[in-house]
Amino acid sequence: MKEKITAFFNRVSPWFDKMGNNPYLQTISGAMMSTLGPVFIGSISVLLVVLMNMVPALQGLTQITLILSKVNTVTLGSLAIYIAILMAYHLVRKLDKDEDPISAAVIALLSFLIITPIGQMADKTSAIPTTWLGAQGVFSAMIVGLISARLYLAIKRKGWTIKMPAGVPPMVTRMFEALIPTILIGILFIIVDLLFSMTSFGSMHQFVYTIIQEPLKGIGGSLGAMIILSLLQQILWFFGIHGTNVILPLVTPLWMAMDVENMNAIQAGQVPPNILGLAFFNIITFSGMALGLVLLMLRSKSKQYREVGKISIIPALFGITEPAIFGTPLVLNFDLAFPFITNNTIALSLAYFLTKIGLVARFTGVQAIFGLPVGVHAAVQGALSIILLQLFIQFILSPILWYPWFKRLDLKTYKAEREAE
Repeated sequence: MKEKITAFFNRVSPWFDKMGNNPYLQTISGAMMSTLGPVFIGSISVLLVVLMNMVPALQGLTQITLILSKVNTVTLGSLAIYIAILMAYHLVRKLDKDEDPISAAVIALLSFLIITPIGQMADKTSAIPTTWLGAQGVFSAMIVGLISARLYLAIKRKGWTIKMPAGVPPMVTRMFEALIPTILIGILFIIVDLLFSMTSFGSMHQFVYTIIQEPLKGIGGSLGAMIILSLLQQILWFFGIHGTNVILPLVTPLWMAMDVENMNAIQAGQVPPNILGLAFFNIITFSGMALGLVLLMLRSKSKQYREVGKISIIPALFGITEPAIFGTPLVLNFDLAFPFITNNTIALSLAYFLTKIGLVARFTGVQAIFGLPVGVHAAVQGALSIILLQLFIQFILSPILWYPWFKRLDLKTYKAEREAE
């Protein structure tokens, strides 16, 4: 049976590898990772506003509160703008390193702003509402960024550009080469905006949000979906395929948008609407739940596993578990397959239940920074209960889940070591 399962995954492994290396998935992943800076600054500004509202001595600092609120508006509240730009930039870099990604990014920004409705202030002056610049406009930004970048490359490859003499500086040449693609793509999105304005949706943003983003949130933003995706990710890891690269790009935009909704609600003094999100997933599944295995290795009978434990413990405390994954190894190790695949799911389910009943605070949505040690990694959520939850999962639950499976493997390996002496 083991041989049949292994043979099956050996056959499909090239397909998963190809999927993980897909330029569009890599673009989504790269663009989302590139937003970490603005997202983190915006998250901190939200937490500071909440803190200032809670502490009476700080409530009079209205000017600082206004500045922090502005910071939130131009970071989390403008997330879709960053995503539109970064999608185009990363896709051009992935598909053709010789082309200018900056020009494509500028065209994506132009296209995104064209489809964004203009509103009116009370004094009749025009303004861009922030409604579609934040979490609600994330999927529109992704679509616009990817389409505009692909069209930019197609137009350039057709040679529909203004050719400049050889002696012209490269910067000037790139500027004129991008002129015709900018005009053509701009006209296309003007037509798109016009067509959507004549529908009941009123704009492309509303169409994408209603038809795509909200239904996906209902499906992909559920506990069941997170459990299935976690299982798929770990199964791929078990067979030596980088599950994170294959699975997370598919859901990161959705989960991050849910996190931004939480932070916007907190700033408005409301309860975060979503239990789940990218921050929830990353904090609960810290280190892939392998820290518990490393702790057990430190007390193992087998010399092999004690040495792996000694090498792995410090990196594991900081969420880096590759020494344990490949030193044990966990890949294609059927003795440890069950906990390796299911531990994340158990932790996610427990965390969801404890949050649902109110024993643990809802996550604010602040993105945890990879490389922070366990406990500190969860502290960015600003709640002691979340820190204690992560510590409980990593130091108590994880070793318990690994113990029966590792104990049997440890005894088997110890016996083999004794016979080899």
